[in-house]
Amino acid sequence: MPEFFAAFFGREVKTRFRASHFPFTEPSAEVDIQCSWEAGQVKVGEGDGWLEVLGSGMVHPSVLRAGGIDPDEWQGFAFGIGIDRLAMLKYGIPDLRAFFDSDLRWLRHYGFSALDVPTLHRGL
Repeated sequence: MPEFFAAFFGREVKTRFRASHFPFTEPSAEVDIQCSWEAGQVKVGEGDGWLEVLGSGMVHPSVLRAGGIDPDEWQGFAFGIGIDRLAMLKYGIPDLRAFFDSDLRWLRHYGFSALDVPTLHRGL
């Protein structure tokens, strides 16, 4: 995860892994990134605050059973990263609703070509 965040934000970002609870996984964990809040803005990679950006865990046996899968034979991993939250942090977007407004000016400013292929080192 530290390598992903360094590539995504263009600099090293401290991360922490901590135990958590989700009803569909057991055990569960979350990943936080270091941040600070100044004048209503979140600054990633500095300060003494933390922001949760990813939840994960082993799929709970009852979830597997509900899907017709024998948990004594199979296991699963679940994880989810808030990609919209990460984009807001990277580009300084203050309001999540902008992602869903279909404003062409906003899309031209923050968007990318559908033909662009992201790489770990170049990004989008």
